[in-house]
Amino acid sequence: MRVVAALPLLLIVACAPQTDTNINNDVDIDAAAERAQSSINAYRPDTPLPANDPVGPPPSTDPMPSPTPTPNGSVPDGLEEPLAPPPPGAPGGLPDDRTPISEAPAAPDSAQGAAKVVERYYALIGERKFKPAWQMWRGGGAGSRLTPADFADSFSEFSEYHANIGAPGRVDAGAGQRFVTVPVQIYARLKRTRKPYYQIGSVTLQRSDVDGGTAAQKTWHIQQVALKPVQKR
Repeated sequence: MRVVAALPLLLIVACAPQTDTNINNDVDIDAAAERAQSSINAYRPDTPLPANDPVGPPPSTDPMPSPTPTPNGSVPDGLEEPLAPPPPGAPGGLPDDRTPISEAPAAPDSAQGAAKVVERYYALIGERKFKPAWQMWRGGGAGSRLTPADFADSFSEFSEYHANIGAPGRVDAGAGQRFVTVPVQIYARLKRTRKPYYQIGSVTLQRSDVDGGTAAQKTWHIQQVALKPVQKR
């Protein structure tokens, strides 16, 4: 910037009309031009500017933030592994049952009606509505062998909880009772590590089929949930 300002100054000195006879006429134009050229040659655009140079960028006072460490090997928000349960037929997946399911409304006392109960049960858990889910067990919740509070606490380690429901088995009869087993696949996320968690297993449902039974007794209730963890590869 100082060099560019020097050149016009030299031209003004060389070309200005002489109105004062006292001005020194012995200006060495060649020497002035040589000095200006020397200043140009001495300029290096890649030379670092001093910290107080007004045309240079201000020094950075805001260093790049370091990633916040996460305890216990947890995964930072936004970087979670997506939930991807194994597909049907694969290890850890539901049975690959390709039998078409009727689109007609399922009778409440049918096997498909039992599968609908399982769907509702896990939907309630996924919505964190634990008490109505607990009440879907036999005996109004007593069949779970847990109090409502303990039942809710059994899901406290998960930030989200979902289930895929497979095709129900056949309805079995015995001593005025009806039983059916429904395959289930759990895919959830652990709160502590934010990592996926998978389980596979089944839900067994029971209902009464005796004459004179109440409507509640003839409704499918959960009798047993049998699940085992799956290590997804």
